[in-house]
Order: sequence, then structure tokens, then C-alpha cells
Amino acid sequence: MLRQLRCWFTTFLIATCVGNTWATATFNSVKSSFKPSDTLILSREGEVLQRLRTDASVRRGQWVALADVSPALRTALVLSEDKRFYEHSGVDWQAASAAAWANLWNRKTRGASTITMQLAGLLDDDLKRGSGGRSVVQKLEQTVSAQLLERNWRKDQILEAYLNLVPFKGELVGIDALSRTLFGKAAHGLDAREAAVAVALVRAPNASPAVVAQRACAVLKSLPATDTDCEALDLFTTGALQRRDYGASEGIAPHVARQLTRTATPLQAKSNAITTTLSAPLQRFALQTLQQHLRELAGRHVEDAALVVLDNASGEVLAWVGSSGDLSSAAEVDGVTALRQPGSTLKPFLYAQAIAERRITAASLIEDSAAQIETAGGLYIPQNYDHQFKGWVSARTALAASLNVPAVRTLVMVSPDAFHKQLRKMGLPLKESGDFYGYSLALGSAEVSLLNLTNAYRALANGGRLSATTLTRNAKPVWHTALDPRAAFIVGDILSDPLARARTFGTDSVLATRFWTAVKTGTSKDMRDNWAVGWSQRYTVGVWVGNASGAPMWDVSGTTGATPIWAAVMGYLHKTLPSRAPKPPAGVVQTPVQFGAQEAARQEWFLQGTQQPSFAMTSGADYVDSTRARGPKGSNVLVKGMARITAPTSGTIIALDPDIPPRNQRVSFQAQGSNLHWLLNGKAFAKGTSAQWLPWPGRHVLQITDAKGKVLDEVRLEVRGAGVKGGPLAPTKPR
Repeated sequence: MLRQLRCWFTTFLIATCVGNTWATATFNSVKSSFKPSDTLILSREGEVLQRLRTDASVRRGQWVALADVSPALRTALVLSEDKRFYEHSGVDWQAASAAAWANLWNRKTRGASTITMQLAGLLDDDLKRGSGGRSVVQKLEQTVSAQLLERNWRKDQILEAYLNLVPFKGELVGIDALSRTLFGKAAHGLDAREAAVAVALVRAPNASPAVVAQRACAVLKSLPATDTDCEALDLFTTGALQRRDYGASEGIAPHVARQLTRTATPLQAKSNAITTTLSAPLQRFALQTLQQHLRELAGRHVEDAALVVLDNASGEVLAWVGSSGDLSSAAEVDGVTALRQPGSTLKPFLYAQAIAERRITAASLIEDSAAQIETAGGLYIPQNYDHQFKGWVSARTALAASLNVPAVRTLVMVSPDAFHKQLRKMGLPLKESGDFYGYSLALGSAEVSLLNLTNAYRALANGGRLSATTLTRNAKPVWHTALDPRAAFIVGDILSDPLARARTFGTDSVLATRFWTAVKTGTSKDMRDNWAVGWSQRYTVGVWVGNASGAPMWDVSGTTGATPIWAAVMGYLHKTLPSRAPKPPAGVVQTPVQFGAQEAARQEWFLQGTQQPSFAMTSGADYVDSTRARGPKGSNVLVKGMARITAPTSGTIIALDPDIPPRNQRVSFQAQGSNLHWLLNGKAFAKGTSAQWLPWPGRHVLQITDAKGKVLDEVRLEVRGAGVKGGPLAPTKPR
């Protein structure tokens, strides 16, 4: 009879609760609608690179499968909350009868709510418990809803959904958020003691640590084959409950995470997991290499760096390291997208444009000498950082050795406005016009981001074709021609030529790799930014080193700053992968060239129709320094036979080139006269009409004397930058 009444009662409740349309929801629909408070950034391999909190209203972790919850927790939950969970069909009538009888006699007893009934209350907002408890109608609806759940869901699905939806302490919802916050581990790693504390919080989420520990002890005693020791449980529980939250963001790609969550599609935002193009092993290696190198530069006032690796064919970003992390005082700043001055890294695009416009060839001789260029604002006087001119050099040598004056002379031929347009074609959206930057644009006075600059070099790797970069997979590149493919090939050949760069960087430079690569360094004014950008057959790698604050570095050159990181990452990418030089495109020819006394003969690449067999200057056209002296009232007149210092002039400021190894930078002293002796800061230095000096920072006095020590002339000069410690005639104290 009781069984029939129970059946009729259930039928009545079902009829009155047909409005609970949620009860027809499937387990899969509930699971798919679960939205964590974190967004996961995944690598192309599916590995978690970064976890970023995107919902501040609640703390939910990821949905955890029941098989990934520790057995101790599953057992403790059932024993504590619903001993007959696997026996009843949603309602434990035996427990309900006992509770009703106890309530009749005002006895305190455990409630009769099953795990299934509690889940029903979590799924339906109308069934949530109020401050005064649930009403009679709510309890009836909860009862029938639990039975509907049992008809449509398996027991393991009910238990899994409950563990992921049940609220714990404070804002914590679900077992993943609880276990990571309180115990610093995933749910599968919870032991019996941790499981007991977690289950105790289900019943009393806001209870004091002492109460939670007391209840956890009772749970622990109920677990089979468990060594029950509640003495230290109080202290353990107090420590666990003091942990408020785990990090809002953790991983190895924080800047990518923030960028992608800002631009996430509706589908990505709903899934709370974004798969990127990043390679997890490469990202880890790049970050570790960058941080290790910065530690090696400790004491040189440099704390920030950034790195990006691009796939040449697809434009996919394979590594994105926005900062040095804990080593930086501005770790939030993304060095990949920040705008900085690129220094000499713009020169390849300038020479490529000049070659494409047939203004020069790679073999053309350009004068590296003092120049005064008239501008609307006055004279622009470009200098090589060492104030040492090389005379006539080929365009190949000028670019590979990163000489400044030839680059400015080339820009005079191209014009700043035309070069500005070319840079924009290369994907470098400069803020100002070409006229604003003037001829300093050849030396990188504009501001660009590492990402855009690296992608522009990727265009060189692709024969002048440019497409956008992407952080998400399956994006097909849309190409457009940004540069003549023949000019791009010739510039790439120059930047891969170790002999062409030897004049500045030596033959054993860190720029040289055991496989084919093309690379260019750059350093901005006052050593504020140091760059190394280059490509192989398959990858383009860009590295920036500096300070996010813009503060200058100390004694960090192109070969000691960004280049070692670039070389290490390139080496990692090509551990087993070969890299071969690109095939020449149609329209270029290679012919032998003679240079007379300027450079050694070689094979050189030309645009078809621009080749010629000889490039040489006659002796009458060779560059010679004028010998001038100060005449009356400051006028300049030629004076023959007078002992004078002809170079450098008094007041010269020499800035050491951070892209050139310090020991390779020498200042040339020139004088006219006979039996001359050189003094530097009062110390004997050299004899004759010329001398070479390894510069040292500070103010210096240069003099020439006759054989008896009589001073015939003197000039004052200043050296800025960083020199070689212990160099010849280095001052013993700052001047």
C-alpha cells in the first residue's frame, strides 16, 4: 500500500512540475554550457600554455571528468552526503522518513536531501535554497526533479555534474577551483585528508576552520582502510582555508593570452579554450634562453627582451615572448607589440628599394666619407659611430657592415618620402610622414613593433611577398607584393654573406650559423634598443633587447645583446632541419666583378641589364681629406707646410657604435708636418702623421709636438658610449 501511495504521489508531482523544462536537459548539454572563469590558451599540440581569469564574478575551474577525481574524494562525498546514492532512484525514502519522524519530535538530524536532489537544486534557479530554507513547493519540485534526473542520467553523470557545480567556500564553485585554491593541486591528486576537508565544506562552506576540521575528522573516520589521525587536522584545515585564490594568470604566454581574449570570437569565448599556433616546446625554449641571456648581462642595465618566431610560409606565430617575466620591472608591457626605434634594421629595405629602382647595384661603390646634406632645418651631417670612414665601399659591404653614411647617401637617391612609402608597403605603419623623419629614417629614427618588423623580414624571405601574421590556426595567408622579388633575393644574399660583414663583425661573429641564414642587427640612439632579425629557409626570428622604460643599456652591442638569443633560437629550430639558400628568381644574373683597389674581385648578383664587369675609382677621384687650418677671424683656408692636426677637428663628439665589437672600432688621427709626436691626455701615444686609437669614453685632449716636445697643435674631443675596459690610454678616473 505504501509503495502504491508513493507511486501516486510521484505521478502527481510530475504532473505539477511539467513546467520544469530544464529537467529534459541532457548531461552533455549541461556539461557544454559549463563556463569556467578562466580561459585556457592552448598550443598547437593541445598543451596548456597560459590560464587567464576572464570572469571576476565567480571562481570556476575546468570541468573535471569523474575518472579524474581522486577515489578518496568520490568515496568521502558519497559516505558523507548520500550513503544510498547507488541504491535509490533520486529520493532516499528511508532517510526522508527518518528525517520526518525526527522533525516530529524536534530532534536534530541530518537532512534527507540526496546528491541527485542537490544537483536538481543547482540546475534550476527556482529550486535554489533561500535564506529561510526551501519552501514546501520547492521541496516537492526538487523531489520530482531528482527522479526525472535519475530516469535520464546515469549515476556517474550525476556525481560528475554535482562535483563540478557544487559551491564550496566563498566564490569557489566546483572541485577544480577548490582543489587548486585550497590544496594547490588538481582534483585527481587529493588524498584522504584533503578529500575530508573538501567534503566538510560542502555541508558548511562558511563555517569556521575549527568546525570544518571537526566535520572533516568525522568524514575521515568514515573512510574505509584509513589511518585516522585528527590531531593535526585542525592546523591543516586552518592553513588550507587561508588560501584565497590561485594566480589570476599563470603560464608561459601571458601576452598572447591577453591579446587573444580581447579579440576572441564568440565561439572561442564560449568554449573558454583557444588553440593557438604557438609551439609549446619552442615557446619554453625561447623563454628560457631569453631569461638566461639577460642574467648573463646582469650589471649592464638591461632587464627586458622580447622574441617572436614566424613560419615563413603561413605567417603563423610559433613563439611569442613579450617580456623577460620576473626579471623585468614592467613584465606587463608586451615587447612584441611595443613601438621602439629599430636602428639599422631598416637598411635592408632601403637598399632593396634602391636596387629595385636601378639606382644602385650590389656592386656599386658608395662613398663612406664626411657628408653635409642640406635640409629645411639646416645641415644634416651623418656620421659612422666611430667617426672612421672607409672611403669607397660597395653597396654589399655598406649594408652587411652596417655603415651609416652610405645608407644616408642611398636615401638621398631614393628620397625619404619614397622610402617611407616603401616601409608602409612592408607592413610598417609609421606614424609620421617621410619628410618628418628626413634622412635619419635611413638609420631607423622611426618607431616600429618587433612583430611588424619581423614580418617585414619574412617578406624578404618570401621574395618580397607579404601577408599578415596569425595566432590562430587554419588561417590562409592573403599575399600581396611589397617588394621586387629580385631585389629581395639580392638583399637576402648580402645579409647571408659572412665575408661582406667581416669588415665590421669579423669572420667568427655570432651572426654566422652552420646553416643558411640572413640576418641584420640594429641599435637605436644611446643604446636604448638592440635588435637582431633574420630568416632561414623556413623561419623568421626577431629579437629585441632593452628596457621597457626606455633607459639606455650599458655596453650592450649588436653582438652581445639580441644576437646570441637569435642564434640560439635559430639553432634550436634547425637542430635536425636543414636550411638552404633560396633559388635565384627570374631576372637576376651573377657575373664576375673587378673592383680595382677598393675590394677583392668576386661573383656578384645583378638585376638583368644592370651588370657590368668593373667597379673602380681612379686615383684622381679617390677620397682625400682636405688639410685646412683656421685663418684670421675664424675663416678656413688651405695652409701648406704648417704642422696641424687635420682629423679629428676640435669639438668632435664620437659615439661608439653598439653594433660593432668595441675592439674593432678605431679612431684615425691625421696630421700634416714632419717628425711629429702624438700625445693623448698628456701621455705619449704615437709618432708620424697618422695614428689609430681605440677610443675610451670621456673627454680627451689630443696634441702633436715636435721632437723637442713643443706643442704644435691640439684638439679636444669627447667619446660617448662604452669602450673596452683596460684599453690603451684609458683614463684612470672619470673625466
